[in-house]
Amino acid sequence: MKYTVQYLVALMILVISTFAAWYEGSAIRENSFEWKYSAVFSKWFNGEVKSVADISQLDHFIYAAKFSPVFPVLMVCSVSYLIILGLYTLLRKNSKTMIVISLMLAILYVFLGALISESPTIEGSVFTIVFTAIGTLHLILSLLFFIKIRKEKEIVESY
Repeated sequence: MKYTVQYLVALMILVISTFAAWYEGSAIRENSFEWKYSAVFSKWFNGEVKSVADISQLDHFIYAAKFSPVFPVLMVCSVSYLIILGLYTLLRKNSKTMIVISLMLAILYVFLGALISESPTIEGSVFTIVFTAIGTLHLILSLLFFIKIRKEKEIVESY
């Protein structure tokens, strides 16, 4: 009950930003010259993109991330916050597991940041910064739980 408001706000931001990113990304249907570069999912599902009907709804998010990244960044941040909040509420008493999962998530986010760091667009740089910042946040979170374990161990040993 303590975290219900945080869950609801993060979920509301996720839903609103998802719809907004999907809408902004629908501009890919009008820019046929961009189909070659931004219709990644359509190529996987249908092969070559020849008409508007071949474009997948998922490509709307790719296009939005490339050309108007505000709402896709909000999506990533709200999902990341939901993950952190969920991990904390489920694993706050099991600090060792929290450390391992946070370290794995830190590696994943930094890897995603490095993966798109060579993007030729400025928006790609925005996502590199966002993914690296979230990875750093997970690293700090795991460090805080490590410190918590060390302090608890010192308290127990002092008695």
